[in-house]
This record gives sequence, C-alpha cells and structure tokens, in this order.
Amino acid sequence: MGKTICAIGLMSGTSMDGIDVAQIATDGEQRLERGPSLSIAYEAAFRTRLATAIAEARGLADRLARSPLLAAVERELTDRHADAVRSFIGAHGLSPRAIAVIGFHGHTVLHAPQRRLTVQIGDGRRLAEQTGIDVVADLRAADCAAGGQGAPLAPVYHRALAASLAERPLALVNIGGVANVTYVGAAGELLAFDTGPGGAMIDDWMQRHGASAYDAEGALAARGSVHADILARHLRHPYFAAPPPKSLDRNAFVDASFDRLSAADGAATLTAFTAASIAAARAHLPMAPARWIVSGGGRRNRTLMGMLAARLGAPVTTAEEVGIDGDALEAEAWAYLAVRALRGLPISFPGTTGVPAPISGGVLCPAAGRL
Repeated sequence: MGKTICAIGLMSGTSMDGIDVAQIATDGEQRLERGPSLSIAYEAAFRTRLATAIAEARGLADRLARSPLLAAVERELTDRHADAVRSFIGAHGLSPRAIAVIGFHGHTVLHAPQRRLTVQIGDGRRLAEQTGIDVVADLRAADCAAGGQGAPLAPVYHRALAASLAERPLALVNIGGVANVTYVGAAGELLAFDTGPGGAMIDDWMQRHGASAYDAEGALAARGSVHADILARHLRHPYFAAPPPKSLDRNAFVDASFDRLSAADGAATLTAFTAASIAAARAHLPMAPARWIVSGGGRRNRTLMGMLAARLGAPVTTAEEVGIDGDALEAEAWAYLAVRALRGLPISFPGTTGVPAPISGGVLCPAAGRL
C-alpha cells in the first residue's frame, strides 16, 4: 500500500444543480478516511448557460474543440470550481499545502462512447493555477479512447466504501441526472453500468411546466397517475435489454410522448420510468443484491424511493442509513480516483466500463511552485 494523502474531489453532475466538494484521506486502496463536504448551488442563470453549452456540444467531433460559447462557459465553470475550493478550504481552516491533489470532474457536455468520445468542460490547468493545488482532470478520456464506455468510474470507490458493510452482494445506486448501479459481489467483484434516466427528465419536466427546478420529495408525482402505455413503450427501448457495460448521455431518452400528459401525470410517469429502469437492471446482475443503497438527489424523492422498493422486492435504503454521505459520495469518488491516478492504479475495469483491461487515466495539471 502507498502513502495516505489528503485529496479534494469536485463534482458537477448531470442534474446541473451545483458543485459538490469533498475531502478524503486515502492511499487509493484500502485506507480511507472521509472528511467534510460542501455543496454550492448553481443559480438559474448559470444553469441556463450550462444547458445551452450542452446543446451546442451535441455536434462536437473532437473532445478538445471549443466554440466561443463553450469556451466561455468552460472558463466560468472552472472559476466557479476554484471559488468552491477556496470557500471549502476557508470554511474548514485548511491550508492548500495540506491538500495533495484535487480530482476535477468538470461537467459532461457530450457522452458518445460509441464514437469513443466523451467531453467534459473544465480547465484543469486553470484550476491548478487559481488554487495552488495539483489537479488531476479528464479522468474519463483514456478509458473511452481505449474502447471503454468512459462511465461509470465511481465503482472502485463504491467497493472501498462497501468494505465496511457485511452484506453481499450489494447494489449501490446513484440517482443523479442519469442513474447508475454498482454491483459488489462476495469477493469484491465489480459490475457497473448506467441503468437509465435518473432525475434529469423529471427536472426538465418540472421546469417546462413552470413548477420548480425539481419535484421536491416527489410531491407532484404523488398526485399524478402513471400512464402504463407510455411507460411500457419507453421500457422497450433497446438500451435496457443490451448487456453491460453500457452508459448514457443525459438526453438519451428525450421524447415528445409525455407532452400530452398533465403536469402531475407526466411527473408520475417519468418517476416510474426511472424506478422501472433501475429495477430492470436486476436482469443483468449475477445475483440478486441483498440490499440496494441509494445515493444522489433521487434518494430525497419519496415517491421514487417508494416505487423502487415496490419493484425491487429487497431492502432499499438511503446511503445515510449505512453511514455514507449520499450528497458527497460522487465528489469523494473523484478525490479517490485522483489519488489512484497519481499512483498509476486502475480506475476502470472490464466489468465497469467494458475497457479491454484495467486502465488508469487522468491528466495531471501541476500547480506552479508546488514541491
């Protein structure tokens, strides 16, 4: 095992709700001590600019290409992350020199693994310059270039977290904009893939109907009725029958068929779509999990959690119920991955992204003057 070092992870996820910052101390393997975390929300105007950038990125053929609009949003996104790091360090009385590395996810604007292409905006070198801390960025690109899906990358961290839990096999589900599952078997074997939509379609529905940024606690969905015909048609999408590894773009299931529904019925049907697609993931797992542990914003949606419990027929718990911070988990994972990248350890595996062999990744952006 290597030396335990302090790392910060930064996550801006597909839900576009803000930046999560988390600190851990780890050797990138078995030693893990979780520290404080912080979430900083994006205001509506920046979410709109980010959504516009994502729409513009759909035509990209080169992961390094930047239009003027995309470059401007990337610069703003990077500066917001630098501000978040400074706020975090100040709030917890830390010194930048105490932090060995920052794991910087950036924000995914295009994910097309069938073209060996994944694009995350966020300037690692600029972030290192502004924070005075070494940064590991662009952690998905090497996997995609090698023929992997480029996602999900958190499973190796999920396995580290699961080491303290007795039950096996376990399923760890993250419900962000897209939902994904990690299966941890009795011997620590990993299988992971995106299951389908998370909260992105629900959030977009709520915003189109002028209600709010998201369906708080699933209240609107609870008042609506699920349209079984629309749900069944969407579940026939070939993605769900395809074997893993597999991954999704945020907008993979955009469809006009929901538009004829009332606001409440649309929210209910979209929520059922997320729950049903997660439940459908069972067919691709080696064994039925003893427990499903849910992190991400979706765990706060009571209607969604109820639908999941009804469909899975196994205990469904929030991350907090097993001692995990469901808000900080993804940011913690990026800190963990950055440490593994520094040590040349693999961050993706055949069973998680479909890469032919375990592979490390990331681009190191050193801070000027760091020893």
